[in-house]
Amino acid sequence: MNKLPDAKRIQILHMLVEGASMRSISRVVGVSINTVTKLLVEAGEACRVYHDEHVRGLTCQRIQCDEIWSFCYAKEKNVPADHKGELGYGNVWTWTALCPDTKLMATWVCGGRDAGYALALMDDLRDRLENRVQLTTDGHRAYLEAVEGSFGGDIDYAMLVKLYGEEPHRTPERRYSPAVCIGARKTRIEGDPDPSHVSTSHVERQNLTMRMSMRRFTRLTNGFSKKLVNHEHSLSLYFAYYNFVRIHKSLRMTPAMAAGVTERLWEMDDLLAVVDAYWADQKLSASN
Repeated sequence: MNKLPDAKRIQILHMLVEGASMRSISRVVGVSINTVTKLLVEAGEACRVYHDEHVRGLTCQRIQCDEIWSFCYAKEKNVPADHKGELGYGNVWTWTALCPDTKLMATWVCGGRDAGYALALMDDLRDRLENRVQLTTDGHRAYLEAVEGSFGGDIDYAMLVKLYGEEPHRTPERRYSPAVCIGARKTRIEGDPDPSHVSTSHVERQNLTMRMSMRRFTRLTNGFSKKLVNHEHSLSLYFAYYNFVRIHKSLRMTPAMAAGVTERLWEMDDLLAVVDAYWADQKLSASN
């Protein structure tokens, strides 16, 4: 069976994490879109498993959480009646948990915006941490029971609720611009959070980076995810690249290096090596 040269596979992966659509990658690299999809699936699954196994024992002092919207198959208003309310059709939310000091993406969950997914995020975050942390979320009420259910009283938790006001003369060309933030309210929920560190600015900025770095997250696009599973594969690949390969401008190292998860700077060929090693192990397990 023919196999793409490593240089082309690395080029495809690099373009996937830098915001190129799958069809544009297919045209630029000179391969079929099925080849691009197959590599995305293989890389996404391998990166998901690698993150799950290695991003643990974290000693973060602070964590910020947020949710970012996207959609699969079609926008919510255009979902066929027989798929209404079915996960993977319409609105999809990615819940993220970021360490603001190391910029490490500690964990994420992809799904709906209800309490069940908030609890899944907090359960996974708790299992990755070694110590008590200060947590900040926005005012989404699903976090309240989720944090209590996962951490109990072993956390310093505060909510930051931003207050928005409408512009008095909002013109049509401003319809996709956010409302004006006129203030913020900090509320202690559990423990003794330091008010000076009650913030969601870093995770919100990282969510912007996600939207800029993955074509699937563009608000007005025809490059959106058609299948939820491929959406999740794209996230897994992106976060592996973000944590281990991409040098953070302010840190001058990768988030994984800053958090002590790895001691060296990865290159894209290191990421490809993780993918190849995972699937080689899968084939070996299947043959035994």
